[in-house]
Amino acid sequence: MHVVDARAFDAVSDAVDQVNKIKGAKAAAAWDESSKFDTEKDKSAFRQYEAACERVKNFYREQHEKQTVAYNIQVRQNFKKTVRARMGIWEAMETLDKLVDDSDPDTSVTQIEHLLQTAEAIRRDGKPEWMQAAGLVHDLGKLLFFFDAQGQWDVVGDTFVVGCKYSDKIIYHETFAGNPDSKDSIYSSEYGVYAPHCGLENVMLSWGHDEYLYHVLKNQSSLPVDALYMIRYHSFYPWHREGAYSHLTNADDERALVAVKAFNPYDLYSKSDDPVDPVKLKPYYEELIAKFFPEVIEW
Repeated sequence: MHVVDARAFDAVSDAVDQVNKIKGAKAAAAWDESSKFDTEKDKSAFRQYEAACERVKNFYREQHEKQTVAYNIQVRQNFKKTVRARMGIWEAMETLDKLVDDSDPDTSVTQIEHLLQTAEAIRRDGKPEWMQAAGLVHDLGKLLFFFDAQGQWDVVGDTFVVGCKYSDKIIYHETFAGNPDSKDSIYSSEYGVYAPHCGLENVMLSWGHDEYLYHVLKNQSSLPVDALYMIRYHSFYPWHREGAYSHLTNADDERALVAVKAFNPYDLYSKSDDPVDPVKLKPYYEELIAKFFPEVIEW
């Protein structure tokens, strides 16, 4: 009869468990590795603003003319005073499904489809659950459209810094000519109201769904800081894609840049994926939602 040394067995078992924990930690850390789902996609077919329809061009003209410093100060003050709705994440996704984003030249799928496509692409690449959750919710700030937005121009579209010279890396840059801040001696200067290398945390981005959702979730979720970076800066294309605003960023922004670059392919290139079935996917994502968010969120 084989005699088992219980203490030796426990020691081996504990050692195996420790190795598995290390493996798990390494797997979770792989969130910043290059995306794989999009390796065979023609990426030149995305963000073709030169060939965009008039709906997209008109949207950006309005956004660029109306996103002033004065408006951005006022809307942030209003945000702090108002709870616009109380609902959970999945209900918010279903509510958002009524919106068609006028700023997007790449897709006409519903909002819930885009959120699920993004999350599913992240999931297929084996990225950690917190990143899947970030993909699932990243556009929920577009709920602003149904609350106190003045149009789509203060909800969707690429974001940019207000309070200093508008970067020529912003799409349709010429349409800022209609913004009164472009004629202001301070707001049109290179640094504007900011100090050199003050950091993105200390600049004011054009108000929209990124900034709104970041402020909603930073105190109402257990998402890690890298997920919050992905949410806050995913539409900040002049920075994370074109390299603008280096005169304002600092060393702390390097981590944010890594996070947003890791996330961006899933947001952008999943738009051409096959349609998803929200009914089939709902049980998985409801479990995921429960891990990072309360049942009810104040919007």
